[in-house]
Amino acid sequence: MRLRALLNTDALGLRLLGGEDELDRTVRGVMTTDLKDPSRYLSGGELVLTGLAWRHDAADSEPFVRILTSAGVAALAAGEAELGDVPDDLVVACARHRLPLFAVHESVAFATITEHVVRQVSGERAGDLAAVVDRHRRMMTPGPAGGGPDVVLDLLHSDLDLRAWVLSPTGLTIAGPTPGLAADVCARLAAEHLAATRTGRRGPHRVTLGATTYSLFPIRGSSGSGGASRDVRETVLSDWLLAVEADAGDWAEERLDLLHGVTQLIAVERDRRDAARTVRRRLAQEVLELVQAGAAPAEIAARLRVAAPVLLPGLGSAPHWQVVVARVEWDGGEVESGPVAQALLEEILVDALPGSSNKGYLGSTGPEHSDRIAVAHTGDEAIALVPLPSVSSEQDGSEQGVLADALLQAVRDPLSAGLADDGRLTLGVSAAVHSAEGLRGALEEARHARRVAAARPGRVCAAGHQELASHVLLLPFVPDDVRRAFTARLLDPLRDYDRRHRAELIPTLEAFLECDGSWTRCATRLHLHVNTLRYRVGRIEQLTSRDLSRLEDKLDFFLALRMS
Repeated sequence: MRLRALLNTDALGLRLLGGEDELDRTVRGVMTTDLKDPSRYLSGGELVLTGLAWRHDAADSEPFVRILTSAGVAALAAGEAELGDVPDDLVVACARHRLPLFAVHESVAFATITEHVVRQVSGERAGDLAAVVDRHRRMMTPGPAGGGPDVVLDLLHSDLDLRAWVLSPTGLTIAGPTPGLAADVCARLAAEHLAATRTGRRGPHRVTLGATTYSLFPIRGSSGSGGASRDVRETVLSDWLLAVEADAGDWAEERLDLLHGVTQLIAVERDRRDAARTVRRRLAQEVLELVQAGAAPAEIAARLRVAAPVLLPGLGSAPHWQVVVARVEWDGGEVESGPVAQALLEEILVDALPGSSNKGYLGSTGPEHSDRIAVAHTGDEAIALVPLPSVSSEQDGSEQGVLADALLQAVRDPLSAGLADDGRLTLGVSAAVHSAEGLRGALEEARHARRVAAARPGRVCAAGHQELASHVLLLPFVPDDVRRAFTARLLDPLRDYDRRHRAELIPTLEAFLECDGSWTRCATRLHLHVNTLRYRVGRIEQLTSRDLSRLEDKLDFFLALRMS
């Protein structure tokens, strides 16, 4: 369809502010964004819709329009709901770059324009398909008359007998019918989708679990697929997916087209969710900058008093706080990891916060759970400031929020699939602190814990503050050649002897240390006579020239076993 046809559609209420000579341009898609740089989501030919949240002053308009022009978009439509009239500096920038500019009246929802463009670009549909599409505008209207993705999915079920769910890349159910999918099914579907995306296969991806086949459609943004230059690693860990309980392998083109249209409409709702997170991200960034700059505790406390009601309404102005640090690392390639880790940490924390459920951002539980998430990023790190209900001094660390490894337990398989063989996620969690004075220490504690996690094998690893008071904090930072030499000197003679004589000296040593050197308890555990145990321990001491009655030698053996 052409821009002129959009301008002449009265129901859209578009007002042309510039670019009359360019109205014969063809529109091939639509995208809603408030990012300063949305280029990674553009493939050319889109009508870009924006609420202007990216604009802080007049200087922001020129670079924004330059990015759109370079990406080959068809036109820009700016909403008047937030700022009133479209700023003159944006009008001038669009005129300079010959980019058609429309004003969208505050009474017109972006979803209305999106649905109209999707319908026109997708072409005519027949029968029940057309009936569903005709109702999309109402479905996606914000407020009581709308209902978001759940209403879309309800109508897919009632009109086309298709049960479908919107899932996050971590397997969290964002929207869909009840009863929902089991958590393990969601995790498996997310993992299959991420694995298929990493290999470059085009959706929908078909997955059979037991007797049920699911078709997985990517939700990557209002414009559909990204441009050819987009690195999939930039978004693979944050893209949503639509899981349909059906085999799309033999579907007609019209039905596939409809489902792709549905994913675009859901992407509009996701854009709203991302825009709503802007304030929380900014609060986290401000607090983080103050903490890292060594600001006075009173100044940090003032910022926290502003943040607390926004992040955890009704809790009061003095909650406890916990810091979570995450880092995503890729082997080779120029991928900006900070935003990837930020979006991923937001997804992980949604279902981990106290009182949250597996309904997610847009479900019947409302947006209150996502409102608690404040994640900033600096460099390649993402840093979350998590408010928690106040805890008593008697409560231990396990009650001060979610344990580090528990954060990743349910999402480890999907994330490992998305990271494939060239990425890693490491995560560290601090203890809870109750004041601004404690935040700097909590940040450093979370960073140290993340480094402990990074020293472990595996694609997805986490560590908590509890481990920083243990020898495990030191072991990962011992150089590999020192570790190998140390363990070889102590354990290789025992391993060689065990191979030749099947004497089980290594298991005996482990049991002896675990029993704190108690001959009776160790002999009972190993089902040995005490004299046999004494013989084995004597052989260990003879082969290694160590004395297991000395604390120093016991400690050396203990560390060697832990590092082997």
